[in-house]
Amino acid sequence: MTVVASFLFVVRERERMKLLRKRASQTSESVWLALVLACSGGLMDAYSFLGRGKVFANAQTGNLLLLGVNISEGNWDSVNHYLFPVIGFALGCALAHEIKLHLSHGMHWRQYVVACEVILLGVVACMPEASNLVANSLTSLACGMQVQAFRKLHGRPFATTMCIGNLRSGTQALVSYIHGGVRRDLRTAFLYYVVIATFVLGAILGNFLLSTFSLRAILASCVLLLVAFVLMFEDREKRQRLADQVDSPSRK
Repeated sequence: MTVVASFLFVVRERERMKLLRKRASQTSESVWLALVLACSGGLMDAYSFLGRGKVFANAQTGNLLLLGVNISEGNWDSVNHYLFPVIGFALGCALAHEIKLHLSHGMHWRQYVVACEVILLGVVACMPEASNLVANSLTSLACGMQVQAFRKLHGRPFATTMCIGNLRSGTQALVSYIHGGVRRDLRTAFLYYVVIATFVLGAILGNFLLSTFSLRAILASCVLLLVAFVLMFEDREKRQRLADQVDSPSRK
């Protein structure tokens, strides 16, 4: 029995160390990072909807709804305004996954994604109102990349560019806490609701900046994304130190 117990202990320790190494390479589950990205997501949606012709950068369900309505009413001139952002969003998801598959050296692949977002939104900031179709498509491309790259917060599924999934998960956790009294469920609900509130704050900020800086207001998202870029460096270093501490006893 002692041999079996020792064997099981070794197996468990190996699995625990593998899990910690994996977490050390994950730079997408910091709460502060989630809040910064959610604020940027709300700002992008407010920018595209209020400043670029009532088109959503993130809420592709809304774009698909408006696409169907315009098709049904024969407003063919408006169809492209909703179709191309949807295509851009899908391409953004694909591009982020390609980056994950092929850019595994140097920075974390998610940092490459954020860097691409900054470049795309910087280009959008320079586009005049006459280029709204292209600007909205590029903004949706950036949003699709962000959705694909950042999908978990402390092991929980979440989104930084839309709220419906966060609202569902947060409400489920809250109901679970009411029935079970488990504090972890309450913390989970609080976390989701804070992310939602930060998204709304980003929309408020976007509206305010549009009235002050017009179409260049999207540069605020570039600033937020650069903050996220830096936060991922710090988060990765902390997790790597944790993994090194776990590994060190096994080397002795």
